[in-house]
Amino acid sequence: MGRGRMGERVFIAIGSNLGDREANCRSAIENLKCAPRVRVIKESAFRETEPWGRTEQPAFINAAVEIETDLAPKELLAFLKNIEEKVGRKARERWGPREIDLYIIFYGDRGIREEGLTIPHPEAHNRRFVIEPIAEMAPEFIHPILKEKVCDILIRLYNRPVSGARKK
Repeated sequence: MGRGRMGERVFIAIGSNLGDREANCRSAIENLKCAPRVRVIKESAFRETEPWGRTEQPAFINAAVEIETDLAPKELLAFLKNIEEKVGRKARERWGPREIDLYIIFYGDRGIREEGLTIPHPEAHNRRFVIEPIAEMAPEFIHPILKEKVCDILIRLYNRPVSGARKK
């Protein structure tokens, strides 16, 4: 594919808390690696995290990938939904258990608000399980709306008092 950039720098959060959680996440990453218009640049470590929102469910495995793509945001979203389906995601209630979850967290330095798509993900900066793997890969990346480095957002999350169900 050559060494030049092929498009936007994008960060995708990955999570699973049903079935073989790690295998589900690995399968999603492999699907991304096989995509013709996507190049996986970096992968974070996998982390086990407590559920967010509805807490009476199994723990998650969470990770993130940094990719380059020339897919438009809506095209990428449709592609990710297709991967979720391939990996075996079933429609369930919001914040409930799931085989796989793929979210576009950052798409370059863009702020996007369209029907069915908000980038950066509106709650990313409040969720350590999202920011931590991105900070591992790209600590200097600037949140396009908050204008803060993800490493600084993560420090704030570490220092925030524990509240609600989220302990990590």
